[in-house]
Amino acid sequence: MRTFSELAASRRDWIDRILIPWCKQACRRDLLAALQDWPNIAGKVDADKTLWFWAWSRFPDLVHDELSGIDETVNIVVTLNDGTTAAGFPDARESDLGQLVLLATTPDAANRVEQLGPFSIDDVVSITRQ
Repeated sequence: MRTFSELAASRRDWIDRILIPWCKQACRRDLLAALQDWPNIAGKVDADKTLWFWAWSRFPDLVHDELSGIDETVNIVVTLNDGTTAAGFPDARESDLGQLVLLATTPDAANRVEQLGPFSIDDVVSITRQ
């Protein structure tokens, strides 16, 4: 590498080929470990818009690519390792550090909103839009 643009292109390539795929498959424990050193790994970037966005991107129906975050506008069904499911709207503010929280309306006549979760990224098998 002889120029800054070559260095920058190399860094971008490393992010695309190594860092993002790693985030998409890493367990929560490793993601939390990476978070502690994120400025040294990824630079001065928002971990919510990079590390956690890339991690949750393993479930494309959950994220909004243009906003680099969890999409709160879609009703989803989360399937866990044990086969249980939960349905509701993701709550991006309450979903933190690899834990997903949903908001769902109760099935009774009161139509209250209840919080479901948090669900660890390690326990989620699939997320689909309803």
